[in-house]
Amino acid sequence: MDPNAQQPPPAEAAPDDGPAGPRRAFTFPSALTVLVIVTLAVWVLAFVIPSGGYDRDDAGTPLQGTYHRTPSGQSFTDRLGDLFLSPVNGLYGVQDPKTGQVGPTLTGELYGSAGVFLFVLAIGAFITVVFSTGALDRGIARLAHRLRDRGALLIAGVMAVFSLLGTVEGFAEETLGFYGLVVPLMLALGYDRMVATATIILGAGIGVLCSTVNPFATGVASSAADVSLGDGIGLRVLMWLVLTGVTIGYVVRYARRVRADPDRSLVGFLPGDRDRARAAGGRAAPPPLTGLHTTVLITVALVFAFMIFSVIPWSGALTGDAGAAPYAFELGWSFPQLAALFLAASILVGVIARMGEQRLSATFVQGVAEFVSPALVIVLARGVTTIMNNAKITDTVLHAVEGTVSGTPSALFGIMVYVVNLPLAFLIPSTSGHATLAMPVLAPLADFADVPRAVAVTAWQAASGWMNLWVPTTAVIMGGVSLAKVGYDRYLRFVWPLLALLAVLICAFVGLGAAMS
Repeated sequence: MDPNAQQPPPAEAAPDDGPAGPRRAFTFPSALTVLVIVTLAVWVLAFVIPSGGYDRDDAGTPLQGTYHRTPSGQSFTDRLGDLFLSPVNGLYGVQDPKTGQVGPTLTGELYGSAGVFLFVLAIGAFITVVFSTGALDRGIARLAHRLRDRGALLIAGVMAVFSLLGTVEGFAEETLGFYGLVVPLMLALGYDRMVATATIILGAGIGVLCSTVNPFATGVASSAADVSLGDGIGLRVLMWLVLTGVTIGYVVRYARRVRADPDRSLVGFLPGDRDRARAAGGRAAPPPLTGLHTTVLITVALVFAFMIFSVIPWSGALTGDAGAAPYAFELGWSFPQLAALFLAASILVGVIARMGEQRLSATFVQGVAEFVSPALVIVLARGVTTIMNNAKITDTVLHAVEGTVSGTPSALFGIMVYVVNLPLAFLIPSTSGHATLAMPVLAPLADFADVPRAVAVTAWQAASGWMNLWVPTTAVIMGGVSLAKVGYDRYLRFVWPLLALLAVLICAFVGLGAAMS
């Protein structure tokens, strides 16, 4: 709501029998607020849920069927301290190997998400520096203008680019800047505003849904599940190709129908749309890509290509044997190395773009600042797991659903992970926070069902991505329909058949991936 909009009059000024003043619309809490509520709720529930634990193997994996009750040994003061320190433990808490307790002053292995936290900040700085060069914006504008006379190809091209950016780096909120370009272009080609909206939202959204190496979805979930970012990438790439093709086909089919018969448009045309369309049709071409822009785009492509190469377990991927000895050329990088990669890449792009020391420093800091919020979401979510860990109720929660998983066919387990995460994705639209909260429980469940943890990661991110194609709690959806001047109800009517089809395909992919493991 606009803070400068008219506010309701003071209560004493309103007549007793007069109409009530305008009420403020309910605003869904932010991901940070939701996680604070979840933290308090879990802390209270820890007094009720009995403590217990599993026997574990040398790798720390719980052994199915070995759950037993065990006292937590915590006093009320200890529990209060855990609540107070949960954000700190979520960042750099250390787990004592003997007691299993997590605390900032203990010795042992890092339990907090400091590595992922720094990685998110580093990639935030990189993305911001890249956007500040104008190379990506101009590249997409050039593509749209070049294809302006070939409507179906324009839709497919823009959606494919957005989907690619979504699958490798979580391109979503950045799409809000492209409505001013895409809407008039689509109107000029005889399409309606729904086509423009779908091209942008569904293009990027399907890429995020089928994230291959997206650090904010696949990366965070893989870290929480204790698997490599490259594990399961084959299934995710195939899923991305198929679902992106299906989504593009769905939008193109609607676009052709509206172009042939404008009366079949779900949103109609606003006064002046035709004039704006003619103006857009005659608009001069955007400035061409300079040599600097081309160099920046090539650099960005190489950075992401190298990231993908560095995290894939090539020996396992090529031989089908997860335990195969790594090849000599494998890097086996994880979040510390990837964070360093994007920090260095940020500086490299700034130098290539000749930004200068002061502008590069300011842009770098701005990028870090803009990504502090999702980084803090990860920390708070990890803090919830430290409370559960220290109260020894994580294994109790795991045991509560062990009976459901026991004897379940592998394919059905993959589908169950997808379905169970749908309501969680609604409550926590932040993919990073959702992953950090859910994967510590889902990953051991996958072990019990004899399903690779990477399949659980794929099923989880598909649920999160599917929900974020339509839920009204995300800025991408509500901001997008607002910028395009399309009613949210109209958008839901347009997208629900596609959502149903995507849900069926997702279940087929995760079920097949689990069954073939």
